[in-house]
Amino acid sequence: MMRAVVLAAVLVARIGLAAGPLDPAKAVDLTWTFDAATVYWPTEKPFALEVEHRGVTEGGFFYASNRFSAPEHGGTHLDAPQHFAEHGLTVDALPLAAGIGPAVVVDVTAAAARDRDYRLAVDDLARWEHAHGRIPDGAIVLMRSGWGRFWPDKARYLGTATPGDTAHLHFPGFSKEAAEWLLRERRPAAIGVDTPSIDHGPSADFPVHRAVGAANVPGFENVAHLDRLPEAGAAVVALPMKIGGGTGAPLRIVAFLP
Repeated sequence: MMRAVVLAAVLVARIGLAAGPLDPAKAVDLTWTFDAATVYWPTEKPFALEVEHRGVTEGGFFYASNRFSAPEHGGTHLDAPQHFAEHGLTVDALPLAAGIGPAVVVDVTAAAARDRDYRLAVDDLARWEHAHGRIPDGAIVLMRSGWGRFWPDKARYLGTATPGDTAHLHFPGFSKEAAEWLLRERRPAAIGVDTPSIDHGPSADFPVHRAVGAANVPGFENVAHLDRLPEAGAAVVALPMKIGGGTGAPLRIVAFLP
């Protein structure tokens, strides 16, 4: 909790809230809208919004209320460690510090354009450090592949638009080696991607999910608009819906530019 308080204080200072209102030009929404077009795993049901009431009441005033339903994992969301680790933390047990920290944006756009199944490598992390210095403890390490340009076209974003089809998934993710190096050599608060999964599309055994889950590090998936962030210098606040016992949850994630 103390680390979260310190991070919050640093964030307030960084974005200038103590001096006055937030400059809208320095805030970047990294969250895709949840609606009928939201991309979910091919085996999941889509997001659904049901209108319960919309109109003028008997009392003469306007009133609107909806009901929504959605899987935990889809759209811009958080994977809690327990998603792939039996004894990992659930969404409600994650500390605030897991979603607050400096943004480390590792750009693999060129590599992903050549290979849609590209896996972010240790060499990519080394190149980032050569340019920007050591990845700080508590960083939110985000892979930028350029995949957001395909949202919400399922055929291009997932590799398939066929419900239930998990045999033809193609998109970039982290490599097992890069995830393990980060966990062993650095202390990330979370990792995230602008694709459907922190494991690349063809993965059948999800080694990245398993590694970060065992370390109680959450993953952020389907992160939007990473092209608007610098590789270093931004700060991230990522707050999931606090679902008791949840293995994942819709995520509202924002960045604040330096």
